[in-house]
Amino acid sequence: MILVLPVILWMIIFNYIPMLGLVISFKEYDPYLGPLEGFIKSRWVGFNNFAEAFTDKYFISSLWNTIYYSILNLVIGFPIPIIFAILLNELTNVRFKKFVQTVSYLPHFISWVFVVGFIYVLFAVDNGLLNGLLLKFNLTEEAIPFLATPKYVPPIVVLFNIWKSFGWNSIIYIAAITNIDPTMYEAATVDGAKRFAKIWYITLPSIKPTVVILLIFSIGSMISPNFGLFEQMYLLTNPMIQDVTEIVDTYTYKMGIVLSRYSYATAVGLFRSVVAVILLTGANFTSKKLTGESLF
Repeated sequence: MILVLPVILWMIIFNYIPMLGLVISFKEYDPYLGPLEGFIKSRWVGFNNFAEAFTDKYFISSLWNTIYYSILNLVIGFPIPIIFAILLNELTNVRFKKFVQTVSYLPHFISWVFVVGFIYVLFAVDNGLLNGLLLKFNLTEEAIPFLATPKYVPPIVVLFNIWKSFGWNSIIYIAAITNIDPTMYEAATVDGAKRFAKIWYITLPSIKPTVVILLIFSIGSMISPNFGLFEQMYLLTNPMIQDVTEIVDTYTYKMGIVLSRYSYATAVGLFRSVVAVILLTGANFTSKKLTGESLF
């Protein structure tokens, strides 16, 4: 009990006490009154902040963009760590396997600031690496403004999200695969099963609980801060592509930090948290009914 006490205190201090601040989402918080008096004496406005959010076209647009990018990352990015972990498990050269594993993890530790800087170098109109290659091989007549054209932004965002995260996300799948009883593979070999058959009938069913649990978490965090979207969008945005780079995180940042509309930003954050709980509960219920696997 004594060993667990610091963790419990940490959770209470940093996870539960701050929830009292959600009250200001129902108020018109006045920062000039001071933190405590502003929290207590600010005018109560009920659901006005929420009503304003749902009538603000910029919030609706940012919400749609968040859902759109999250779905893209979920559909395209979620299976890749699983596939990578399975393919890595099939390698027989231990030294090469460790090398590939290490290289795949490295992007996770690279700052998004550096990654976005690399994106600018790669896709820049003037002296950009990609445009240079396209012009050199006569694949285009003039440089393409990738970072100033809305239709090119989603593929770039998803591509670099996958590149940065797939190796790190595969760790838990690799761990799940290593826990599979090797005698199952040996018995399958004796029965004449090929590699694909072993993957389909042994590996995938064995890691299904892990896949399902992580899928539930991914669905639950679809409109919460995830996939490094805030860093990417904040650093990539410019007036030419703002319509496709504005997400709930950047919108909340502008409302709360830039414009000092603390109550409104808190209301948006509370809405996002409620939706996340609904998504998590719905995904958990559906998974329990369909697969028998669930968080609770």
